[in-house]
Amino acid sequence: MSKISVDGVSKVYIDRRGVEVQALDEVRLTIEETEIVCLVGPSGCGKSTLLNLIAGFDTPSTGHILLDGLPLKGAGPDRSVVFQSPSLFPWMTVLENVTFGPRKRGLPRSDYEGESRATIEAVGLGKFADRYPYELSGGMRQRAQIARALVSRPQVLLMDEPFAALDFQNRMAMQEMLLQLWGRTRSTIFFITHDVEEAIFLGDKVHVMTASPGRIKASIAVPFPKPRSIEVVTEPKFVEIKDQVLRLIRAEFAKSDRLAERQMA
Repeated sequence: MSKISVDGVSKVYIDRRGVEVQALDEVRLTIEETEIVCLVGPSGCGKSTLLNLIAGFDTPSTGHILLDGLPLKGAGPDRSVVFQSPSLFPWMTVLENVTFGPRKRGLPRSDYEGESRATIEAVGLGKFADRYPYELSGGMRQRAQIARALVSRPQVLLMDEPFAALDFQNRMAMQEMLLQLWGRTRSTIFFITHDVEEAIFLGDKVHVMTASPGRIKASIAVPFPKPRSIEVVTEPKFVEIKDQVLRLIRAEFAKSDRLAERQMA
């Protein structure tokens, strides 16, 4: 049984102009237990829409999503989401932000403080547990957000371009940190990115989406065992997969441009 099964999911919504927009069209994919699955594709192809459906923030127009073989029924503590912009409470310290979820659920302090401090240490913020978000760099704030998502030990970690705003060096460091954390937690991870190299470095599989309405155009297995070091990006097979994914995405961009030209004609 797959950890997550997306079966024939379509999503239609009404935009601010009152126009019906189809974001997803018959999407089918599976995510196995402990897999890291990355999703890439042109802007506006429905990547974030699909993540929101898996998170339980929204419901499909048609089709269904299963978690451990059972239909999703809204958001739940079995899934945590990490967004592109860190959503930390500015009036709370790193430790207070990370422990917010357990405290909100009324758990006794003894049940979560040790694990929270260990998780903060694991993301490299052990010396900053008592600092406030404004005292941290962008990369450090994102580490704190990841620690907060992990502290409740979710079965599934959903990540929507979490490193997009970071500079190149910080981004590489965060990618390596995420793989180290995965080795510790073995969470199932669904990761959205625009960075093809990032998707291949992190993922066990890379799914490429079509231009809107989004469908799965291709699914590519990444053969490198984890944990991985950054040197893998120079491997001939890595370069071959990167070229394959880029060609697929470029074809979708070209298709989008032709469609836009016809609509404007």
